[in-house]
Amino acid sequence: MSQSERKKAADIAVFIISNEATCSECGKELWRSSWITLTPEKEPICLACADLDHLLFLPAGDAALTRRAKKHSTLTAVVLRWSRAGKRYERQGLLVEEAALAQAEEECLADQDARERRRVREGERRAELDQAYVAQFARRVRELYPACPPGREQIIAEHACRKYSGRVGRSAAAKELETAVIRLAVIAHVRHAETKYDDLLMQGLDRSTARMMIRSDVEVVLDSWAVKRET
Repeated sequence: MSQSERKKAADIAVFIISNEATCSECGKELWRSSWITLTPEKEPICLACADLDHLLFLPAGDAALTRRAKKHSTLTAVVLRWSRAGKRYERQGLLVEEAALAQAEEECLADQDARERRRVREGERRAELDQAYVAQFARRVRELYPACPPGREQIIAEHACRKYSGRVGRSAAAKELETAVIRLAVIAHVRHAETKYDDLLMQGLDRSTARMMIRSDVEVVLDSWAVKRET
């Protein structure tokens, strides 16, 4: 289904909060300037619990880049901050998929600013990662899921292990490379990369319903990745 053919609900909203809060799902303390979204009951949840933590922030200001990134991204969210002066929420930018942003930047490469943004973003990404730990995590993913497509173990490990993220890869259990934690990281990747989960979210379904609808698809992928190919 193409981007234009998908029926989308209203934009998913992510808020930069002005006061401290607590994630209603995982209990994590959310300090001022944390990024959250809201449940249908208006309870705050962190981006990890909301399955939005894999998205990248594209600040407002470059209309062409924003338009192209949004076009190429299956899942997007608008970032808002309350303005006391204006007494309203003001748009700060957009959360988009990394691949979509890269494609949009490719289309804007004539713009020197886009190249500079990519250089800065890649530098920030490298700084976020403990390369030795990511390599260990990736090897463990490959051991448990030997048939996963080439390179996926690295993508999964980098996403799970980014510093200060609160993601599963930063937990004490993950640092022991426990099977259950590795599985959670792989499941998170499969939801976004191998199922229609993001499409369902953009159609307005809540996460619980969307997860239930794609659960069997996730299990099929996990089972196929866990089977060692004969050489």
